[in-house]
Amino acid sequence: MLRPPLLGRSLRKSSGFSILVKQMWGALRSSPQRLERWYSQGPCAQRNRNDALHPPCKGPASAPGGTRQSPINIRWRDSVYDPQLKPLRVCYAASCLHVWNTGYFFQVEFDDSAEGSGISGGPLENHYRLKQCHFHWGAVNERGSEHTVDDRVYPAELHLVHWNSVKYRSYKEALTGENGMAVIGVFLKLGAHHEALQKLVEVLPEIKHKGARSAVGPFQPARLLPACRDYWTYAGSLTTPPLSESVTWVIQKQPIEIAQSQLAAFRSLLFSALGEEERSMVDNYRPLQPLMNRKVRSSFRAVEEG
Repeated sequence: MLRPPLLGRSLRKSSGFSILVKQMWGALRSSPQRLERWYSQGPCAQRNRNDALHPPCKGPASAPGGTRQSPINIRWRDSVYDPQLKPLRVCYAASCLHVWNTGYFFQVEFDDSAEGSGISGGPLENHYRLKQCHFHWGAVNERGSEHTVDDRVYPAELHLVHWNSVKYRSYKEALTGENGMAVIGVFLKLGAHHEALQKLVEVLPEIKHKGARSAVGPFQPARLLPACRDYWTYAGSLTTPPLSESVTWVIQKQPIEIAQSQLAAFRSLLFSALGEEERSMVDNYRPLQPLMNRKVRSSFRAVEEG
């Protein structure tokens, strides 16, 4: 319920103030758009970010009964430094199978049959095998990342997806299992041309339409990680169906740089299959979700002592 500001007892009792409040409330109730703007608390950039979403992203705000949905807005100063968090150990040795257009983003698939390729340490109790990586991006540079940091939105975000091969027998089983998944998130910002990423960019014309796939050849995903390995971590969910709350997120503090021409290649892909009406593949990110009672831990101090 809207409450008038506390302006003083005598003013609130005056007939003029009562008329003003009634007029204001009546105008808001007669216009749903105005009421929505009144209640909205996020910055304009955030509202525009969600308004531009591709239709598949405009589902329910969270999974029914979900209490740890992703993505979230990370508050730098509200994150809790945890000295027990060790560096994340990354060892990627799996061969790259192919890259394909899922109809939602482009995804790089890896052979996850070998135990050795994956991540461990950091916030993880087990070894997690690398399964795939994919990106999310916007139609314009002012939006695109799924997570944000202090309301800052990046033009794109990389996800390296892993599954708990100690606790589960397969990727499919781990998807919905407790502590089944671990995802590294890396922000992309505009800047220098990214040499390692270019290998993927060059095959994108071959997978323009939904369902198309192409071989990539040898590809080392570790080269997509930033030099600084400081990170935030929290308990969350998948950001695509089934939205399972099975994910330990490891969000890299430092973004990597991507050239405008490389980002334009992302936007040249299509949501649609060959023969269908063409729909540009942009704004394929999920809206921000409430933090609820979760804590975001960091492997670094937000403010250096002294």
